[in-house]
This record gives sequence, structure tokens and C-alpha cells, in this order.
Amino acid sequence: MKAIVSKQPFDLSDGNLFEEIELAPTALQPHEVRVKVHAIGVNPVDTKVRQSPMHTDFRILGYDAAGEIVEVGTSVFDFKVGDAVFYSGSNQRPGSNQTYQTIHTDYIAHMPKQLSFEDAAALPLTAITAYETFFDVFKISKNVHENQNKTILIINGAGGVGSIATQIAKAYGLTVVTTAGRDETKAWSLQQGADAVLNHKMDLKSEWDKLKLPSPDYIFCTYDTDAYYTQMIDIVKPRGHIATIVAFNNHQDLNLLKQKSITFSHEFMFARAIHNFDVAQYQIYLKDVAQKIQTQQYHSTRTKTLEGLTTDTLFEAHQAMEQQQFIGKLVIKVI
Repeated sequence: MKAIVSKQPFDLSDGNLFEEIELAPTALQPHEVRVKVHAIGVNPVDTKVRQSPMHTDFRILGYDAAGEIVEVGTSVFDFKVGDAVFYSGSNQRPGSNQTYQTIHTDYIAHMPKQLSFEDAAALPLTAITAYETFFDVFKISKNVHENQNKTILIINGAGGVGSIATQIAKAYGLTVVTTAGRDETKAWSLQQGADAVLNHKMDLKSEWDKLKLPSPDYIFCTYDTDAYYTQMIDIVKPRGHIATIVAFNNHQDLNLLKQKSITFSHEFMFARAIHNFDVAQYQIYLKDVAQKIQTQQYHSTRTKTLEGLTTDTLFEAHQAMEQQQFIGKLVIKVI
């Protein structure tokens, strides 16, 4: 089977150091399946992991995929050969930039029948990230009616996470305000269901005040936490909750949270995988995504597809992620 790997951490300025290799399939463990990968979603985390230290001879990136099961372990009963599945893999194991991937069933769910493999591959990592933020971190109610008077501000509404997070928040009854800076990103965010969009090039508090809305109960930061830290504190309501998926690059003053008694949280989708803790929750969240796709409450956020899993397409995909201008999700179709 073919895999695209890197054998050292590298910056894109070093050139295309991805390599194509052939791998022999490993034996399946009882609760594992082998998936023929048809499509791979590309995320900013891929570029960050690419640059991080390595402890193995090579690394296979890719943490979003959709494909067809070709082999099942002896203790697998909920899935069978031929099933179409989608999933976000573990960063503790080889990723999906390969033609066949072995994965534990806790990470996978049956793919919505109306989606193509490409559309399905755009969803898992970003959707799980949003689900964990909303239900594990913010503890929002799964009863839509209990969220009717709740408001969330999503920083960077047109990004991969922001796009699906907007859809999820709307489906669960919240009022959703996002940020964008270009006409096309504003239009995209509104298309995902945002009730209003703030211009991130302006002071966000002033932009928020124009809406004549109460301060948001929640703020979900998906871009540059350092740049928005004090602005989020200024906007969020007293005893509100701020969550971010972007690590700080600078030291920030946590005491600024005290006056409003604000809760601040980091969300990291791989935490369950790293600590082997409650990993079955991945499948539970993906099942809900699939169900809401089927009832047309969600739709895929795929906006561009690259043809073929090659070193060149993967390098192009990483270039697109590092420009930090991408709208929605980029997918690689495995030919």
C-alpha cells in the first residue's frame, strides 16, 4: 500500500520533503478495521505536526478521512466489509495520508449515505472539535429550547472549525455571531447560518455593540488567541466562558479574567487519544453529525478538492493551510 511520509520535521521553505513509500499491511487487532481511504481532509494541525520533533523513522500525517472497510478484526460486530465510514484518526498512530489505514472502531462511524467520500472527509476533525467545545467544555444543553437565549461568538467563522461550529451551534438553538474580514468570508459565514458577522479588522467590542445584543455567553476562538485575548475578555458576559483551540505564543495575564469571573479553557481534540481516555466519545459525536447530515441540519464544508494522493498534492495542501486564508475545508481525493 502507498503512503506519503516525511522523514524529518520541515518548513515549506525547505522544499517538498514529502516522500512516497510502500508499506506492508499490519495484522489487525480484535477491535480494529482496515479502511481503503477514498478521501482525506487537510487541517492546519497537519502543518503543525509536520514541523514538530519526530521520534520515529517516518511520519504519516492526516487526521480526517472517509473510505470503505475492507477487513475487520475478530471482535468487530458493528461494522462489516463494504461499509462506508468517516473518521478523524489518532495523532498517536499513522495518519490517513495512505491508501489503506488501520484504525480502532471507537474512532469511526458510518458515513451519511447522501455524502460523497470527499464531502464526508471534510467533517470529522472539525466537527469533533466543535462538539467537544460545546458539550464537554461549555456544557451547553442538548435540549435546543434551553439554548434559545444563549449567544456564542465564534472567532474566524469561515475557517474549517468555525464553519461547522456555526452549523452545530445553530442546530442546537444558539444565536451565533462570527468574525470575518473579507466579503467572501462574511458571505460564507452567513451561508453556514451565522446570525451576524463582525468585521475582525475593527475593534470587536465596538462591532459587538452595534448589534444591540447582550454580551455573549460563550466565545469560541479558532484563530490567534494572543490577538483576541483582551478583546474576548472585554466582550464576554460576567461569568461567561471563553474557549480556544489555538495555543498562546506569548505570556498572557490570567488575572484579567478575575474581575468578570470568566472561565477560560483550552480545547484539544486529540486529548482523548493521547491519554486513551473516553475515546468512544469520538464515535458518539460522529454519529450525531451523520444523523444531522441526514436530516439536512448540517452540510459539508468542503470547498476545494485536489485530485490524487501524491507528494505534490500534499505539499500544495500544506501551502494552502499555511496561507491562513482558506475558506471551509480542503480535501484530497485518493485516486
